[in-house]
Amino acid sequence: MSRHTLTGALIGLALAFAVILGGWAGLLYALVFGAVGGLIGAHLDRRIDLRTLFRNLGGRG
Repeated sequence: MSRHTLTGALIGLALAFAVILGGWAGLLYALVFGAVGGLIGAHLDRRIDLRTLFRNLGGRG
């Protein structure tokens, strides 16, 4: 089984720490980048379909 979700979340966290370190802003960046990385990884694992999600959010569903 592929581990794209975990890998994506870890890469997102690593990028967050590379962008900014320390304080509440650093924590916020880590959470945002981790969530984005997790979403992309879950999409690559075919656990979620981001195209359908964004289509439904855009009102074109």
